[in-house]
Amino acid sequence: MKGRRPYATRLRRVVRALVGLALAPVVALVVAAVLTPLPASLREGPGAGTSVRYLDRNGHLLREVRADDGTRAANVPLAGVGDRVERAMLAAEDARFYRHPGVDPLAVVRAAGSSLLRRRVVSGASTLTMQLARTVSPHRRNFMGKFFEAALALRIEASLDKRAILEAYLNRVSFGPQLRGVDAASRYWFDKPPQALSWAEAATLASLPRGPSLYAAPSRLGALRTRRDRVLRRMAQSGDLSPEDLERALAEPLASPARTGTFGAPHFVGAVAQGRLGGVGADPVQEVTTTVDAELQREAEEATARVVRELRNKRVTAGSAVVLDNQTGEILAYVGSPGWSDTKALGQNDGVLALRQPGSTLKPFVYAVAMDGASGGGMTPTTLLPDLELHLVVPGGVYAPNNYDGRFHGPVRLREALANSYNVPAVRVANDVGPERVLALLHALGMTSLRETPETYGPAIALGDGEVRLLELARAYAILARGGRDLEVLAVRGATLRSTRAAWTAPPPADPRQLIAPVVASMLTDVLADRRARTASFGERNVLELPFEVAAKTGTSKGYRDNWTVGYTREVTVAVWVGNFDGAPMEGVSGISGAGPLFRAIMTAAMRGRSPAPLVAHDEEAMTKVRVCALSGDRAGTSCGHVLEEWVPKGHDLHACTMHEPVRVDARNGLRAGPGCGPQVTATRVFEVFRAPYAEWASGVGRADAPRGFSPACPGDGVANDPTDGGLHVVYPHDGARFILDAERTAAVQTLQVRADDDAFEVFVDGALRGRAERGVFRLPLARGEHTLRLAAAGKRTSEPVRFTVD
Repeated sequence: MKGRRPYATRLRRVVRALVGLALAPVVALVVAAVLTPLPASLREGPGAGTSVRYLDRNGHLLREVRADDGTRAANVPLAGVGDRVERAMLAAEDARFYRHPGVDPLAVVRAAGSSLLRRRVVSGASTLTMQLARTVSPHRRNFMGKFFEAALALRIEASLDKRAILEAYLNRVSFGPQLRGVDAASRYWFDKPPQALSWAEAATLASLPRGPSLYAAPSRLGALRTRRDRVLRRMAQSGDLSPEDLERALAEPLASPARTGTFGAPHFVGAVAQGRLGGVGADPVQEVTTTVDAELQREAEEATARVVRELRNKRVTAGSAVVLDNQTGEILAYVGSPGWSDTKALGQNDGVLALRQPGSTLKPFVYAVAMDGASGGGMTPTTLLPDLELHLVVPGGVYAPNNYDGRFHGPVRLREALANSYNVPAVRVANDVGPERVLALLHALGMTSLRETPETYGPAIALGDGEVRLLELARAYAILARGGRDLEVLAVRGATLRSTRAAWTAPPPADPRQLIAPVVASMLTDVLADRRARTASFGERNVLELPFEVAAKTGTSKGYRDNWTVGYTREVTVAVWVGNFDGAPMEGVSGISGAGPLFRAIMTAAMRGRSPAPLVAHDEEAMTKVRVCALSGDRAGTSCGHVLEEWVPKGHDLHACTMHEPVRVDARNGLRAGPGCGPQVTATRVFEVFRAPYAEWASGVGRADAPRGFSPACPGDGVANDPTDGGLHVVYPHDGARFILDAERTAAVQTLQVRADDDAFEVFVDGALRGRAERGVFRLPLARGEHTLRLAAAGKRTSEPVRFTVD
């Protein structure tokens, strides 16, 4: 007995030593697990380091902006993964996941035994939790690395429940080069969320983490299929997959990656990502549903590229377009340039947000100020405006605007002036109402890029002196389409927040302000949609005539550097620009030949599938229809040969037309018939009457005036105010006229055209003879000061004195 005790004692010591040796690593592992902190990335939740997916309004991917580390990565709650993917992942990576504490002893023993028998590493013992530990806190792949990996796995299991661990793993595991997380992998491979995958697709996805770089390679799809089928059979063995489902899944072809990456609406997505078009606030997002319609966006991009390509011979290299929904303010299409990758044409510039001179596109808003009766204007489309030579004193000199066609058109109604985009009447109106009021309205409409003072812009603001953005113009015209009600432009409909995965939706817009009176917006829309009124400048059947009603305005900036067309239906507003991003001038491109075709193409696409509502709808409670003379814009009389119908605000005072005069003439010679002419030789004819300030213009363009002289066959003896009183009449200049010398031109070339109702006359200025006219016109050199003009003709006929001033 005594001999056995030392042996028993030694045996117990050996057993204790062996147990101690066996338990030591376990104890060390537990101690290490207790001392190991939970990584911050797991404490902060799954929101960090994800890419952002930008979708169109219908859920189609426009672009995925990758995470900071360059990967495609997205987070999805476990409920969004789907049961099939969850089961496939566990079958592929860790079948005993729910039965071990983070380290699987059975897997360790199995892996060790296999390695000893084959004298090489056959399989690992990493659990899913250990893989997560390795992902969030990488260690070297040696014994100590495995030890710390196991310790961290125990720490994770002690801190998080199994569902949270599985979710964290699925959102962090690598599925291939620059592809992280099950949601990103599912969309990359199958173009759908993980919960929509079939059994075969789920098994394919679950096969990738075992060898992300290996299996994701196109040349290794055969190996991937073998791995997929192995996972499917494991699922069938565990009871997760029925024999019928297994058979169908094994027969399903292996999918190739659905996409290599999309780059839709690059300028728009970039602007949204940078917060230049609004957004969801400061909260980081992982998915953004935008307002853009991908199909319309594609058509707009193709149209822009095509039109710019067709204009290359006109030295055009760039174009941009934007489409707004007039009801919601949502951006439906946004084309920043014809081609993002065209570095020679500066294709990465964003023409929708670039500052450019708007040309004549601001004219409707100049007239809007003048038509606002509440602020003292009260013009209507019938208002007669002088399209005559104009000289305005502005800071730095004299401003003398010209029309696009180089001519003056005399008396023009506001409808004609705006529809044909005449410059001179618009500048005159801007000067009359005041640039400060025009600028105030433009600011209210959202053109905040006009940052200079009213004095800096002056009346030239009517011609686009200043710089605005295409998007600002689109918004302003959309407000016109809405009857003058304000509109907030929206680029984002909703988003998924990164940190909470909560859904964010755009708040409803506030009650819109009335920025332009409804009757004014209605009258302007009527003018801008008037095909006949713009025929004089744009011709018949131009690109602005579409199969539905469209209100449109073109514009060209100084030096042909910018070309615009902006227009709207009741449903949408389209604004387009063509030019060059480097500011180089185009070659004779107008709004009709340049931006016009692009506008037509995009407006046609934007209205496809819609039923256009009537564009012009006058409020009969606030407006009334009147008959006006086409020449004077006044109430039509019996002598007016061309009569139009116009809608004007109720209470608007219209005078009787005085620009048509019936005159009794001697039919034999066309002169006035005196009392001695019998009815058998006389006729009554209607003549146009051009009084100041139109008399000179009418004479210069050959517009017939009523005869002044009486027929010698039946003179007007004894008739009061006989026009043939023997005097000589000055047709131009008018008494009290004021002229301004242009400081940029030499005085020698600045003359005044003196006209009379006789072909031959002598010209006296301040009592001194200055010359003689032989054909009814005398060019008088101008000199500063106050002057008196008098004319003399044969027969000792003289004119009344006419006083004028030259500054």
